[in-house]
Amino acid sequence: MADKTILVIGTYDTKNDELDYMVERIRHIGGGVLTMDVSVLGDPQNPTDYSKHNVAEAAGSSIEAVIDSGDENSAMQIMARGASSLARTLFGEGRFDGVVILGGTMGTDLALDVCRALPIGVPKYVVSTVSFSPLIPPERLSSDIQMILWAGGLYGLNSICKSSLSQAAGAVLGAARAVERPDGKTPIVGMTSLGTSCLKYQKFLKPELEKRGFEVAVFHATGMGGMAFESVAAEGGFACVMDFALPELGNLLAGSVINGGSDRLLNAGRSGIPQIVAPGCLDLIDFAGWQEIPAQYQDRPFHEHNRLIKSSALNGKERRQTAREMASRLSKSKAPVHVILPNRGVEEWDREGGVAHDPQAFAEFLDEMRSAFKQPVRFEEIECHINDDAFAERALQIFDVWLDDGTIKTA
Repeated sequence: MADKTILVIGTYDTKNDELDYMVERIRHIGGGVLTMDVSVLGDPQNPTDYSKHNVAEAAGSSIEAVIDSGDENSAMQIMARGASSLARTLFGEGRFDGVVILGGTMGTDLALDVCRALPIGVPKYVVSTVSFSPLIPPERLSSDIQMILWAGGLYGLNSICKSSLSQAAGAVLGAARAVERPDGKTPIVGMTSLGTSCLKYQKFLKPELEKRGFEVAVFHATGMGGMAFESVAAEGGFACVMDFALPELGNLLAGSVINGGSDRLLNAGRSGIPQIVAPGCLDLIDFAGWQEIPAQYQDRPFHEHNRLIKSSALNGKERRQTAREMASRLSKSKAPVHVILPNRGVEEWDREGGVAHDPQAFAEFLDEMRSAFKQPVRFEEIECHINDDAFAERALQIFDVWLDDGTIKTA
């Protein structure tokens, strides 16, 4: 009897041998398998557990309608909707424990949707000819997706591609056996930050929140961390958020790839999660080390943090824009929002001598923040720097009030 079951998805009409090889590898090491065919035109050599007809029907369509949809792009998008819906239903029924999906660009496009449809903690492996490629926009990646490059596997089995396929088979089954999924028993506070050289409040807040019976999940606000934070918030996975690091929002407006997606600062509010928010690092602009800096930002000095990321500061006009955008997004919240503005600085590098030190631009930012926020969002300005103890202490006071009055739920 297999201890864990893996859902294996792919286009069996063109990749039957490769998919069957992964199935054999999973079974060889003691796993169970369910198979799903997402082909459109052809058929597998042998029936799969879930056929292309089942997948099309899960999208509210039929294979005939998929074929007649217009082109391969529209056809595969229908199959992606069906595969995502069917996988979500099957997981909800306890039919499988992890998923592995094989594909080129077509299969990878579908795979990204399927992985986003499954909750965090479900092992998700994509074996793709375009793994880690710039073809894949970061916002399409689920928060815990794993990818393996399918080297040498475009057409038919060989010893090189078997190496990738067998690793994926072992990895997904091993992950299904080892994973500790969030159980929901302990309420979680979602927090954003950067390293402690830039933002320090988490060092005080984490132990204090744990004393109150909460887990604290701190997300690195460098693009993928913000996307993961938003993904968990969209699923209602937090009892409260302390969203104190917002450089991803400014980066989004500046056109940097280091952003948290177009829905940054929106999902907690949509899910009815109370938010304590501060504009930490909202004065910064970050670009990938390899990214060419757009012309409008090339006239300012940049600090190369390492070979992956370089940072500078927004000017006054840009900071006003980020303040307005922050206020606009928080105004849509269905739950209470309390904004704290530390008026002596919002990250360590804005102190005198730092890359973001610009007293005039910061004054413009403060001015815009004071006018941008309207009820029901509560806005509070405090006389301190974000890295002062007073900031963390005030955030904890707000949390405790909400905890006492039932705004923050513990179960």
